[in-house]
Formats: sequence, structure tokens, C-alpha cells
Amino acid sequence: MSALRKSWFIQYLFVLLLWLVAACSPAAAPDRTILVVGDSLSAGFGVPLEQGWVALLRERLADEGYGYRVVNASISGDTTSGGLRRLPRALEQHRPAIVIIELGGNDGLRGTPVMVIRSNLKQMIDISRAQDAQIVLAGMQMPPNYGASYTEAFADVYADLAADYDAALIPFFMDGVALNADLMQPDGIHPNAAGQPVLLENAWAALEPLL
Repeated sequence: MSALRKSWFIQYLFVLLLWLVAACSPAAAPDRTILVVGDSLSAGFGVPLEQGWVALLRERLADEGYGYRVVNASISGDTTSGGLRRLPRALEQHRPAIVIIELGGNDGLRGTPVMVIRSNLKQMIDISRAQDAQIVLAGMQMPPNYGASYTEAFADVYADLAADYDAALIPFFMDGVALNADLMQPDGIHPNAAGQPVLLENAWAALEPLL
């Protein structure tokens, strides 16, 4: 083999090796995105950001080797109307594979008509599905002092929409937390740092099958 041909052959092998390394590297495949659209429960109100359940979700996904990044588009005090307004831009910007919708609690506390809440959530699901995103719907419940008629109709919204769209459902996002004073902040509304891992477990049960 001539020196020129040998030099060309070595360069070819080097380029081929670089291509194989890049193709096999986890970084070569773009991470899929999980978009969380929620209110103060997901924004981590009253707890350090790194202790919120969304931050804990990032850690679990990384620890277990899932190729996802997590974008937290949650805003304290947000409603289904606010989430609906913000969602199209977030979808366009992040192109998520999965959208976790955790909204409605503030609507309920304000006595927003159940049909309005349902319509807003339905539109959020429709918009997300149009972008080929899978849906995780975080169910909420109202305190009994809002009356049986309202609280039952409110809770049914989440289960009904999940059934209609065959979407993943967290039956009650605050399950195991809401009635445990040790896991709640003094306001009685927001989980403290100790309650965040419970929220993560509630979300994980619905999310994991989609990963």
C-alpha cells in the first residue's frame, strides 16, 4: 500500500470511528421533553425550588436513565384559563412528548363554573394532542364546604376527560398530603418540602407507563 493510500485509509477509519461514537452516544439523540403546566403546587410555592416535586422528577428521570428533560411552565395562582392562554406558545417553544396538566384548583377555590373548567381543560388536551403530545391529567378535589353538588361535579371533570381522551390520570394529585398536617404548610393549602416526594409518587404512577 502506497504512503498516500495508507494516509487516506487512516483518515477514513478515523472519520468512521468518530461517526460511530457520535451515533452511539446518548447525547446524539435529542432528549424528549416533559412539559408541566400547573399552578403553585407545581411551581413549588413556599419550598426551595430544588425540593419541589418537579425538580425531584428531573432527578428521578436522570437517575433511572430516561432520556427526558423537564420544563416547568407552572405559575403560582394560575387557573385553567391562564394555562389555556399560555399553552400554545409553550408547545411551540418546547415541542413536548408529554404534557402534565395540573390546573383547576384555583378555579375551584374561586367557584368557577364546572363547565368552564371542563372546557378549558378539554381545549388544553386538544391543543396538546394536536402537537402529538401525550397527556397526564392531575385530578384535584375541593373541600366539602363547597357543597356536595359542586365538589362532586368538580372531581368528575378530571376522570371524565381522562376517560374521553384515554389520557393518563392522577386521580387526586394531593392524595396522602392534603389531610396530613405534617406534610402541609401553615396555610393548609400548599404542601411543604416533606410533602413533595408524595406528590412525585402520585405523579409518577401515571407518568411512568408513558415513558
